[in-house]
Amino acid sequence: MECGVIRTRARDPLPTRLLEIHEGIIELIARHGPDALSVEDVFYARNVRTTVVLGHARGVILLAAAQHGLVVNEYAPAEIKKAVVGSGGATKEQVQFMITKLLRLKSAPTPSDAADGVAAALACLMSATLPRIDAGGRVREPSRPASTASPFSVPPSTFRT
Repeated sequence: MECGVIRTRARDPLPTRLLEIHEGIIELIARHGPDALSVEDVFYARNVRTTVVLGHARGVILLAAAQHGLVVNEYAPAEIKKAVVGSGGATKEQVQFMITKLLRLKSAPTPSDAADGVAAALACLMSATLPRIDAGGRVREPSRPASTASPFSVPPSTFRT
């Protein structure tokens, strides 16, 4: 298991930073070969510019997923918290605690943005629907195209303005 964040230099031009994020995601996809990618839905930051820049970062992440044919699972922050902790209003500390317990880690992933990414991946795994077997013994595909193999996730807060 691996988790982390992709950091860019705040003084670099936005196109350069977006390219670095895209290349970092492509590298991770090549290294891990996931079937799915989980991302947190767009959220509104206090600063409008931050919200727009985070939207750009999400865009290059989604582009990388599409280029590699990955199933993309988007979750609202409350949905991720509910999947991992059982409450959509859970605190960041509660999410980190549950990640540590569920994955039997010695400590929570750091930085906290990395823990957010792990939580999004867990939300994907925990909400995955399995194929059904009908009365005739035939396997039927699940209604929701979620994958349980190698989810890969990226918290939107990975990209700082």
